[in-house]
Amino acid sequence: MKIIDHSVLKTKSKDILKKFGADEFSAESVSKGLVETSLRGVDSHGIRLLPHYINALKNGRINGAPKFKTNNKYPALIGLDADNSFGHAAGFKSVEIGMKIAEEHGISAVSVLNSSHPGAMASFSLEAARNGFCSFSFTHADALIQSYGGKNPFFGTNPICFAAPRKNEEPFCLDMAPTFIPWNKILETKETNKLLENKVAVDSNGNPTNNPLDAKALIGIGNYKGFALAAMVEVLCSTMSGMPFGPHISSMYKSSIKEKRKLGQFYIFFKNDVNVDNEEFMNTLEKMTLEVRNQEPNHPGNKVQMPNDPQIKTSQERLKDGIPVMENVMELLF
Repeated sequence: MKIIDHSVLKTKSKDILKKFGADEFSAESVSKGLVETSLRGVDSHGIRLLPHYINALKNGRINGAPKFKTNNKYPALIGLDADNSFGHAAGFKSVEIGMKIAEEHGISAVSVLNSSHPGAMASFSLEAARNGFCSFSFTHADALIQSYGGKNPFFGTNPICFAAPRKNEEPFCLDMAPTFIPWNKILETKETNKLLENKVAVDSNGNPTNNPLDAKALIGIGNYKGFALAAMVEVLCSTMSGMPFGPHISSMYKSSIKEKRKLGQFYIFFKNDVNVDNEEFMNTLEKMTLEVRNQEPNHPGNKVQMPNDPQIKTSQERLKDGIPVMENVMELLF
């Protein structure tokens, strides 16, 4: 493990993506998304994924030079055919399209088809929030969450993300899977030869385990509630887009690296001034943030935090000190 400056990491990542056939927009999107995710401390979805993405690009699973097509059937609800692009490229293209429409209509939505793994959804909602828009981002994935009352998974660890602009600091952001951890955390734990901190996964018999080698599916948060949230996201990302759902989605790691993933995403962008002006919205969110943080903690030394506070702190530290990078990524880039 080496510590690398974020700007060096982004430049090197972008260069290697272009070397293997990614166009300027795709290379910029992927390098930006991966490095920012690692800066925020979400290492499971950060720069560690670059070797897998390069492998998918080289073998034809991902189209590094997509020809995006839009379906403009409705003025504020757009269909985006991502042409089997990187999920990051489809995401940032959705932000670009969605913000332009929401600027005119107050709200917009983009339903994406023919995409691939988009990494952390915060990359896209934060981009919109930094430009003054509130945003929801959703994606689906291959079956990895234990069905409620069942032994096997059906839906993926389908994440939900929401971000909103905030005064004088980074946006409010919630980015979460409907499980206690993402599946990439299982892989990350395997790589470091550690046990999971809690029994957040199940084995092939549906029994809880903290051994990542035995993990076959993840337990949903709130049991039925996590499973239900995954089902909701599936409707938005597969039923809306016409893409495969649940167990019909090809596996990120177990299916052929030449096979297109055919994933969908769904994005919503909207202005914050329909009932109050932007200044009042920002002031109220700032007041809410400060009141939450100033609550009395349950134990000495603890801090009451808003969503995204830990990621903001980690980002500040890593901007100064650098990002930890695993050996296989170092070998690819340097």
